[in-house]
Amino acid sequence: MIKSAFEEDVREPEEIKEEFEKLEFQLFRMQENMKEIAKDAEIVGIDQTKDDKWVIVSAVDDGNICKVMVNDCEHAYRGTWDFSILAQYKEEDTIHIGDIKGPANQGYGSICMNFLKEIARDKNIPFITGDIAKRDWDHVERLVHFYSKHDFNVTVDYDEKSGEIEWNDGNA
Repeated sequence: MIKSAFEEDVREPEEIKEEFEKLEFQLFRMQENMKEIAKDAEIVGIDQTKDDKWVIVSAVDDGNICKVMVNDCEHAYRGTWDFSILAQYKEEDTIHIGDIKGPANQGYGSICMNFLKEIARDKNIPFITGDIAKRDWDHVERLVHFYSKHDFNVTVDYDEKSGEIEWNDGNA
């Protein structure tokens, strides 16, 4: 339903009750999942996807490898994440993304990327880099859009089926 800024959002009581119950369930699941996830990783935040689903963001960081993970609050945590970005610390000023795994178009990638940038800023690391490999070629345009949306400089060699990404934080 499209409405102007002056119209009231009118919903049926049953619709409001159903939405409340979904949120209540996600909150309960969040509490339970946080206890379990905290056994394996550091909880770095909670966030909402573009579809208003709550997720738990965690990280494992040993100073060499940094993995940022997302778990939704609609399912029980069973020791695996729903989405992750795996990165490695290169020189003192660079984090290099090695792999991104998980479903597309859920908003999980944006959440993980924002937390990876926050980790970089906390450690005064001004650069995040990565490669676009031949194995990514079936979804290269989606990757270009994703990285561009997150303020990365994206260079793609369409003939060689390869590319590079770089984010430079002027604030670090």
